[in-house]
Amino acid sequence: MPGTSNKAGGTLDAYRRVLAATGRPLPVVSFLGRLPVAVIQFGSVLLVTRTSGSLATGGVVACALALGQVAMGPFVGRLADRRGQRPVVLTLALLNGLAIAVYTLGALAGLPTAALIALGIVAGATVPGIGPLARARGVALVRREGGDERVVNAVLSLESTMDELSFVLGPALIGIASVVAHPAYAFGAAALLVAVCGAAFALHPSATAVPPAPAGTRPRARADRPRLPRQVHVVRAGLVLLGILLGGCGAGITALTEELGHGDQAGLVYAAMGVMSAVVGLSMAAVPARFTLRNRWRVATAAAALLSLPLIVTHSMALLYVAVTVFGALFAPNLITGFGLTEQAVPRERLGEGMTAAVSAFVGGQAVTLAVAGRLAQAHGAAAAFAVGSVAAGLAFLVALRVRPLQATGETATPAVAAP
Repeated sequence: MPGTSNKAGGTLDAYRRVLAATGRPLPVVSFLGRLPVAVIQFGSVLLVTRTSGSLATGGVVACALALGQVAMGPFVGRLADRRGQRPVVLTLALLNGLAIAVYTLGALAGLPTAALIALGIVAGATVPGIGPLARARGVALVRREGGDERVVNAVLSLESTMDELSFVLGPALIGIASVVAHPAYAFGAAALLVAVCGAAFALHPSATAVPPAPAGTRPRARADRPRLPRQVHVVRAGLVLLGILLGGCGAGITALTEELGHGDQAGLVYAAMGVMSAVVGLSMAAVPARFTLRNRWRVATAAAALLSLPLIVTHSMALLYVAVTVFGALFAPNLITGFGLTEQAVPRERLGEGMTAAVSAFVGGQAVTLAVAGRLAQAHGAAAAFAVGSVAAGLAFLVALRVRPLQATGETATPAVAAP
């Protein structure tokens, strides 16, 4: 149909403009630089469980690693806004590579749980935040080239798709390493990748697209920084709930595959969900601008709440694959829209901080829920963990109803992008 052809052509043109602004090497480098985050997040449970012989220890250490990232993520973004992405990412990429290597050696040496928790926190706290900072950089590049909202939406769609793909490939790398030899090999590759590709991302010429704040204008105290509109905090609350949704689903998938005697397929089920989410994420650039971000989020959260319900009553592998694949189609739209609302609301000089804080909100909700819902699933079955996710999705819809146009918030901060 002619309308469909025009829409497809417009979407491809938006992505061409993104690549023209960023250059083709930058997305590749940023993808490889963020892949280690998925490896260590998903692989920590497996690595520590393998070396310590305790699933509980693996879960606690993995949660500590994620919370280290959550706690430091906004600070990393704030530092990048003030000092520039290049020195911040370069320093942290090298430190994170070293921290992952030490953490891996500590697990292999059988260090006490307290020591592993401390090493996990350091490995999480030194994550260079390449994903959210790449979003901020990509938006700045396309806006510098005169890109409109459609092209900005294409940046966010591309970045979210790369996140989804990294969280498909991360567990796959861990799984392959575990079967062939030992999960520690995947951690060694992750340490090397973050050091090399993180440094390449930091040194890429595009880093100048997000310049540091001039020395004379840097805020000396918290009160001197531009205030964040209320909408930013509302969106972060929604992203926490989306993290809880994914954490509940992850715990439920692990528990249900174990219950059905197919625990080795848990990674494949994750992959099915992630691939569908990535495919839909790429298509989000075709959504017309008149379908505003606020309305998109309301529809996406409502649909996620409804489509998560079948997971609660799923009792076979075939139905599980179908249910998670259909559900996965709604996840990328939720994340892309949440990041889009963040991008349009935060002040320009706090864009890096805003993006890293948004990612931290999502990761924090997911990390804590994986630990809690895992115990719930062990005591009451997979349906209990899936139910936690469904409740969180329903609450995310209620939060989405609270998002208002930026002009209606009464805040004084200058937005990065005018609200639609």
